[in-house]
Order: sequence, then C-alpha cells, then structure tokens
Amino acid sequence: MILLFDIGNTHTHVGLANAKRVLRQTDIPTATWSNGHARNLLLDFVDRSSIESAALCSVVPKATPLVLKAVWQAWKISTLELTPKTLRGVGIDYPKPNSIGPDRLANAAAARHHFGAPSVVVDFGTAVTFDVVNRQGNYAGGIIAPGLAAMTDYLHEKTALLPRIKIREINTTIGKSTEQAMLIGAVHGYRGLVRELISELKHELKSNRLPVIATGGYAKLIAAKLPEISAVKPDLTLEGLRLVAAAQISEGRAKQVPSSVPEGRVTRVPIVNSEG
Repeated sequence: MILLFDIGNTHTHVGLANAKRVLRQTDIPTATWSNGHARNLLLDFVDRSSIESAALCSVVPKATPLVLKAVWQAWKISTLELTPKTLRGVGIDYPKPNSIGPDRLANAAAARHHFGAPSVVVDFGTAVTFDVVNRQGNYAGGIIAPGLAAMTDYLHEKTALLPRIKIREINTTIGKSTEQAMLIGAVHGYRGLVRELISELKHELKSNRLPVIATGGYAKLIAAKLPEISAVKPDLTLEGLRLVAAAQISEGRAKQVPSSVPEGRVTRVPIVNSEG
C-alpha cells in the first residue's frame, strides 16, 4: 500500500492507495503533528495495512519533518516529497518552479492524467486556487483568491455585529436576516467569482470546452449550480500524489532526491501514463 499525505494549513488529508486508486482517506488536524497526537490517529487509520511506500505534499514547512519522522518511526521507510524535481506526469512552464505549492503540482498531475490538456483545477481550501495545465501538458500557473470560509470569518472578526455563519446553500437572493444576507453574498457571490475566472481562462486558453475539476472542502457546494465545472473530485490531490509515487516506483527510485530547480526556466519532466 502507498501512504499519502496532503499537508494543509488546517488539515492533513491522509490516504491509502494501491497501484490503481486511492482506497480510503481521513483528515488529521495539522496542528496535532507537533504534540504527537497525529501519530496515534495515523496508526489507527492505517491499522493492519502493509505500508510499502509513502509520499507527501506540504504547504506547512514546520509540519513536514514531523510527518517524515512519524512515517520513519512507524514503518522504517523514507517518504517521497513532491517537488518540481520529483514531479511526474506533467511538465512545468513557470518562471520560479520552487515557488509553486506542491499540492497544486499534485492537482495538475491528476488533472493531466485523467482529463487531458488543457484543463483547470479549482481547489476550494483556505484559499481557492485555480491551477492551469496548458495545451502542451505543462503546469502554466494559476490564480489565488481568498477562501470562502476566510471571507466570511473576516467579516465576523472585523465587524461588531456580523455573526460567524455556517456556510450552506441558500435558495433566495433577497436576505430576510443578517445571516441570510451574508450567505447570499458568500455562496452566490462566490459562484460568480468562480464563473467569471473560468470564463477568462477559457478565453486565454482558447478552449470553449475546457475541463474544470473542483476539489477541496466547498467544491461540492459551489459546483452544484455551476455547469462550468466538469467534475468534483474530493481526493484529486491525493490521486495526483498517488500517480507521482507510482511513477517513481516504476522508475525504481521511490526516494527523496535533491529538490532544487534552477529558477526562471521551463522545467520538463517525463509524462508517465499509469492506469487508474
């Protein structure tokens, strides 16, 4: 089995996969890696599964070595860390490859493999990110906007009377309460933001039938009334990690390698197709 970690600001998404797909997953609060509680949650999740390899992508540098240590202590295996150097399945056409969030590279690898090129991933996390795979099959850049929860929490924190709200579907456009008004602005307004950005990407990529894949916490909610989104894939980032790990294993070098990539040039990496 392949053990997968997508280390985010709030949660670490953990998955177990075989050579073909992600079989199951769970969420562990990222903050708990520092007190050792996450290790216990991890062992409970893995249970008696036989772990042969591991891979991670991380946007929390302080948590990364803690996860590496936990995996080594439990299974005595080194963990593949996704970087521009270890990436497989999609190229990079970006001036500073090392500045790209590793989770965004995982998303691009999964999108390229399952939906082709060009394609776009919209990841609804703490921030919402748009990741673009161009016609040449390269990660070409993207867009970052405030996350849905971040926007509503900011309103609550910076005002005296606006409440903290639980984000959910709202079937009206005229609010009859402060909470309804905030939900309309958040949910309907956010769909408008996503729709407009997708429209601009279609124009720039010259692709009217652009595959757009949604993932992340609010993907299902926002995509429900957005026909521009082709598919919702909650485990897309873990699937991208799985594809990269499987490619590395097939190359016979599933281990960490130097991660530095020269800045300011196009980075070409092998396109590896594996069924899944």
